[in-house]
Amino acid sequence: MERHVFTTDSSARTQIRAARDGIVTPEIARVAEREQLAPTTVRDEVARGRMVIPANRHHAALDPMAIGLKARVKINANIGSSPTTSSLDEEVEKLALSQRWGADTVMDLSTGKRIRETRQAIIDVATVPIGTVPIYEALERVKKPEDLTAELLLQVITEQAEQGVDYMTIHAGVRFDHLALCQHRTTGIVSRGGGLLARWMVHHEAENPLYERFDDVLAICAAHDVTISLGDGLRPGSIDDASDAAQFAELDTLGELVQRCWDRDVQCMVEGPGHVPLDQLQENVERQQRVCQEAPFYTLGPLVTDIAPGYDHITSAIGAAVVGWHGTSMLCYVTPKEHLGLPDADDVKQGLIAYRIAAHAADLARGGSHAARAARWDRELSKARFDFDWNRQFELSVDPDTAREMHDATLSDDYFKTAEFCSMCGPKYCPMHNFRDVDWNRLKAVASERALAARG
Repeated sequence: MERHVFTTDSSARTQIRAARDGIVTPEIARVAEREQLAPTTVRDEVARGRMVIPANRHHAALDPMAIGLKARVKINANIGSSPTTSSLDEEVEKLALSQRWGADTVMDLSTGKRIRETRQAIIDVATVPIGTVPIYEALERVKKPEDLTAELLLQVITEQAEQGVDYMTIHAGVRFDHLALCQHRTTGIVSRGGGLLARWMVHHEAENPLYERFDDVLAICAAHDVTISLGDGLRPGSIDDASDAAQFAELDTLGELVQRCWDRDVQCMVEGPGHVPLDQLQENVERQQRVCQEAPFYTLGPLVTDIAPGYDHITSAIGAAVVGWHGTSMLCYVTPKEHLGLPDADDVKQGLIAYRIAAHAADLARGGSHAARAARWDRELSKARFDFDWNRQFELSVDPDTAREMHDATLSDDYFKTAEFCSMCGPKYCPMHNFRDVDWNRLKAVASERALAARG
């Protein structure tokens, strides 16, 4: 087979190349506006590689955003059809719901026979960056994983880049020599891409074709300004496998690939685990930041326990808040259906609400201007709560509709929108109501009398 070498369009700059040349692009200016940062700060962070702006030149509907240490903690929502479930219309609806409920990016993980058509419908209306995993579509074009070729993978990456995909998960860090480290894991390899490549490498007794042809991948991405999300194909899929040799061997390779991306003026971020107990979360973030030179970290969860199928949006949101605090830049949501099935519209909402809470908690803890903005939101809601301004409290809630419905389930009349109690305490026991009825002038006088008596 003839080896095709992909070349970069040298007439167009990527965001990182423009930033390195001192240019504030329209995308950088828009990000600065959204993040309330100086345009030069955004430019310098993009130039350094600590911030990425996933913005394919062909994504016309995009409203540019950024992922990085000096930006708000971001949230990704995964959607996508499967070979057995869902339809194009359902996936477009999931995109609309994802944007409504606060997703900052959306990954289309569609599999089955209508991948390209589904993705085009999503890109046409998405104002947020769209990500993909190209190996999924490549697999649909062959009978079995062993039939995949480097040329096919590069062809799919090219087609998706031309279609307008803003970032792609590329599992180039899964090396042949890493596979033996996975043999005795409790849950083996849980990444789809990692599992497919492991099967291919062992069958062909060959190195990962995405690693071998990474320069060609970089050329394609540079030509369209596609951000590479360096996939963690060997991420731990259980607490028992967390922070093991396989995970960290791949991370070391990802650190190498980060530098190769930067050398070719390609934006990149690094994907992370997975399933990690609470006591190992800070170590995992700090190790990634050190090995990958502070390239943005993008984590799935992490889930901090394995015991709660049906509630993994909670087990993972706990971990997400902690890793966000310690320096993770984007959190990939987990829905209640994780490990169980394809999420529906309500699962998407539940996952996003859980992760918006986690990201906000992380922003509060990280310090800086975003922490101050997050704290103002908390303070405004708390003031509305103390003032018994129920409508304002609903408006400020992360999910106003649910907050209103829960209140109105027991106190639905308009009168109760100004009442100084809810149905849990009622007027007699409400502590804030009773606090407001304290005679503070009397308290001041009594305190003064006691102080005089103590001195006399």
